[in-house]
Amino acid sequence: MLVTKITGNCPYCGGLNCFGNVMVIDTHLLQGCGKCSQSFKTELPAIKKKIIYLDQFFYSEAFKGQSAPFIKAAEEIQRLSNQQLIIAPFSSIHEHETHQWEHRVELYDFIKHTSRGHKFKAAYDVQQKQILKGFKGWLSGLSSDYTIEESDAFDNDIHKWEDYFWIDVGKYLGDIELIKDLKAESIDGLLNCFDDWRESSYSFEEDVKFELNAAAKGYMDSYLEYVARIGAGDYDALLDSPITSTLVERLIHILPKTTPPPQALRLCMTYMHSETFAKLPYLSIEATTFATLKAMVKEGAYANREKAKRKLRGFFNDVGHIATYAPYCDAFVMDKAMAELMKKPQIALEDKYNVKVFSLNNWDKLFEWLADVQSSITQEHQNALALAYP
Repeated sequence: MLVTKITGNCPYCGGLNCFGNVMVIDTHLLQGCGKCSQSFKTELPAIKKKIIYLDQFFYSEAFKGQSAPFIKAAEEIQRLSNQQLIIAPFSSIHEHETHQWEHRVELYDFIKHTSRGHKFKAAYDVQQKQILKGFKGWLSGLSSDYTIEESDAFDNDIHKWEDYFWIDVGKYLGDIELIKDLKAESIDGLLNCFDDWRESSYSFEEDVKFELNAAAKGYMDSYLEYVARIGAGDYDALLDSPITSTLVERLIHILPKTTPPPQALRLCMTYMHSETFAKLPYLSIEATTFATLKAMVKEGAYANREKAKRKLRGFFNDVGHIATYAPYCDAFVMDKAMAELMKKPQIALEDKYNVKVFSLNNWDKLFEWLADVQSSITQEHQNALALAYP
């Protein structure tokens, strides 16, 4: 038996300095002897960790090690993580963004270690889960309000005591230069819309509806193209079609097998233009964020294209971080521009999803929140820490 942390002599065989902690297993501490292999488990108290999301800008600034506010915050978050009070998972969007950095390997390693190996489900998996669960509720006539559950965003229960080691798994993230080019093209495409937006007479509500309809159309068009390719004998579609192409197919599989194909497609389309679809968290946040940006542009914001390009260069990824993962967090650290946007009454991220929004605009509030997390620790929890992590 491999004893990870020696704590003293064995109470079974009397061996000197061979007994201690072997591993932490979710809710238990396994202790044993390296000589006689006798062991026993001690139950650890139930815990409920706070979930904090650190946006890419936070990791980037903390990694550079040149900004005291970020260094201090990273150290405090790490300390509370060590105490099993907080968790800062990373996501597939972090992976995607990090891959564009010059020091991508070092930064990605820094992110994973700050997150202690904890990870959200991939962004598309979270989004697809919401759409599929919403469809089931819509078919059953349930309320159009979406019930947020942590299982939407995590593969495992995160409120467990951590073991002494975690397994690091690498990941291939694609062509770096292609990703950079696509990012630049997406921002240019966004800025090219601004002139039309300034002339637009659509209301905020109409702009939100436009964004939701565009999302529905994107899913349906992707599926129909996929089916057409398969029907034409192009079986490469099974390998190279975008991941969105099979979403409608998964919706159809939820329906009774006797449902005729035309009726199944009509049901999917009706759902994707329903109030239930509009209230799915990631779609709702995305749609209201883009509609709010449009409203700001109409009011004169981002008139200087070059300044707008610098300020909005990470906009799509930032929206992706927030829309996908914020509803599953207790706190979210983002840059100042996005924090200001998320506090707009049209979006009201904090009020709608009960998540604290922090940025350099209210950095002191972040530390107040972290202090509150620290103050929640119980004596039972402290005793378990001393036992499990001597």
